[in-house]
Amino acid sequence: MKKKFLIPLFSAAMIALAGCSSGSDTSGAATNTAGDDGELVVGWSQMENNNPWRIAETKSIREEAEKRGIKMVYSDAQSDTAKQISDVEDMVAQGVDYIILAPREFEGLTPALETAKKADIPVILVDRKVAGEAGKDYVSFLGSNFIEQGQKAADWLIEEMGGKGNIVELTGTSGSSVAMDRQKGFGDRLKEKAPDMKVIASQTGDFARANGQKVMENLLQSEGDKITAVYAHNDEMAIGAINAIKAAGKVPGKDIIIVSVDGTKDALQAIIDGEMGATVESSPFFGPSVFDVIKDLEDGKEVEKEIIIEDRFFDKSNAKDFVKEAY
Repeated sequence: MKKKFLIPLFSAAMIALAGCSSGSDTSGAATNTAGDDGELVVGWSQMENNNPWRIAETKSIREEAEKRGIKMVYSDAQSDTAKQISDVEDMVAQGVDYIILAPREFEGLTPALETAKKADIPVILVDRKVAGEAGKDYVSFLGSNFIEQGQKAADWLIEEMGGKGNIVELTGTSGSSVAMDRQKGFGDRLKEKAPDMKVIASQTGDFARANGQKVMENLLQSEGDKITAVYAHNDEMAIGAINAIKAAGKVPGKDIIIVSVDGTKDALQAIIDGEMGATVESSPFFGPSVFDVIKDLEDGKEVEKEIIIEDRFFDKSNAKDFVKEAY
């Protein structure tokens, strides 16, 4: 049974500070100032908005706010932890009622959490965790089981390769909970079930397609024909790796097997085309769930400290069935 956390409704003084009109600017700074019209206003601090997964996540949250008539302050930290801290501090200064936070790093967001806590503004984490205690430093975490995602990727690769092979791992943002957990889940499962499968190199591609391609190009030069598989922490890096493999004169899906995480349209198409083997879903559609949490808090109800999203698994058996609905 999951633990729960009860937070009281805001004081009249805090409620009176609420209100703003939704929108954003191209600089990525927090936009719109909370007014004094008594309407609920929610801050949404995105860590970056430069890839299909993040764009889909941002769209889901902003569209759900609009659907429910909730005004929003939005910011894009542009892959900069210091900027994200500043963004959250700006939201606090504007008097938002709640903050939805997609943290860039696990350790680096403590000052932001402390600022919000001093102002009695509840923080709800989506898709990544931070250092701190649920129910104390933040209200709740909504996201996938990242360790399980790594395990699922390992299980598929073990079966596909008969428990033997040399793997290169393209990891996500250094210091992020998702990268650490996906690495741990994958590595521990290999040790448990396939000791003859080795991760011969592990480098960060920072969840970006271009970086994933560059890292893979370097690994192909240094490791050459030793590489028989790639485990990428997200589809963007996996697509970058596919491009690098092709450029090196090898056949992705045949000479080198690729498994990834996310479930994007490009990845599902790559599976259909035979270039990628499989991808573990990691849903970015947090809008309905996170605003359900906010509604419960507004109603004075208990909310779960951790809400885990159930993820699907895509391979050649079902990619065609889901590619049209993918983002």
